[in-house]
Amino acid sequence: MNSVNKTDMGQAKAAIPLAERLRPDTLADIVGQTHLLGEDKILWRLLNSGYIPSLILWGPPGCGKTTLAKLLAQASQSHFVFFSAVLSGIKEVRDIVQKSQMIRDLEDRQTILFVDEIHRFNKSQQDGFLPHVESGLLTLIGATTENPSFNVIAPLLSRCKVLVLEPLDENQITTLLKRALSSSAGLASLQLTIADDALAHLAQMADGDARRALNSLEISASIAERINGHPTITLKSVEEAMQKRSLRYDKDGEEHYNLISALHKSLRDSDPDGSLYWLCRMLTAGEDPLYVARRLVRFASEDIGNADPQALTIALNGRNTYHLLGSPEGELALAQAVLYLATAPKSNAVYTAYQKVQKDIARTGSLAVPKHIRNAPTKLMKDLGYGKGYQYAHDNEQGLVDQNHLPSTLEGTTYYHPTNRGHEAIIKDRLTKWREILRKRKES
Repeated sequence: MNSVNKTDMGQAKAAIPLAERLRPDTLADIVGQTHLLGEDKILWRLLNSGYIPSLILWGPPGCGKTTLAKLLAQASQSHFVFFSAVLSGIKEVRDIVQKSQMIRDLEDRQTILFVDEIHRFNKSQQDGFLPHVESGLLTLIGATTENPSFNVIAPLLSRCKVLVLEPLDENQITTLLKRALSSSAGLASLQLTIADDALAHLAQMADGDARRALNSLEISASIAERINGHPTITLKSVEEAMQKRSLRYDKDGEEHYNLISALHKSLRDSDPDGSLYWLCRMLTAGEDPLYVARRLVRFASEDIGNADPQALTIALNGRNTYHLLGSPEGELALAQAVLYLATAPKSNAVYTAYQKVQKDIARTGSLAVPKHIRNAPTKLMKDLGYGKGYQYAHDNEQGLVDQNHLPSTLEGTTYYHPTNRGHEAIIKDRLTKWREILRKRKES
């Protein structure tokens, strides 16, 4: 068996990355994001109306943010400007504004400003663009992998519609990989065959990132083996390209999600031996340790919560220690975290309370904040009754006040019901005593 000839790879236009060669030319070519692009969904409606507002595209790497921005500009026949929040500064901001004004005056065309990594957009850059977004000279489309609420100034964010993009699932990644193998712009000239297990491994290990999947496919193609004279991408080729082994859990073929489920349920059932076993099984098979670490952090809040508040700290420390040391040294920190979580008292009261609140918000919408707990920094606000009747808890000898903190529609609702397990028993006792004090105070 010999590797594919380098001349063959040259025929695939290898100088341009595969992911770039296969960037969709039309919205119909985009795979995924049907919640935004499906018929009668928000982007479908906007495109049919011919109006593109300022947008923030928030989603993980490789889900199509840049492609979507370019296609929106193309569909609206707008002038498209790419702006790197990392590499550009105030001078570039002024140049863009000046050129956009010229294009509007001479060509009567709108400018769409695409800001890549807008979470790195500093305040000076944001302030520089704000008046021109407000005036309509620029339509801003920002792409970010981070929550824009924490990184974009409120005046700019309020003028943008935030659209949440989803990572591609394995079926969608598989569709893209097959398209790459058969497309004349992709790898069709190589006439490659790909083994089913190799294709499945590529799709799984891409973790929803189309760019990562296509980059890995391109490397796999360059080291494909010749089997019976035919270039073939095997599982071995893909493992070498991705530097990740296939998750061979055992001869019965248990899947990735079956094993993480086994770990989660062993932890929930307070079985340290079963928990440690499934952790080792996953790590030995080649699972990404940081994936396991993220699940442990989630478990600490979902299944332990305030029954042992230290559990979340232990889980985060395990994740950070692995991130610092890597394998194999850091894996012991994950084992320590697993044993701690397994033997900690359990409670899903935090999870349950959060779910109940989410349901009430979905049912009732944006209920008004009670006036007595609104901030009142101006005379107008005070005249409108903001802050009127507010009781400052520290003015009370016991630090307890009897006032409603929920919207009036939900007044009296109790969401959090601590259990009698672990530290949560202390919380439950404390809340019971506080409520009894307030009840007696009201009756007296």
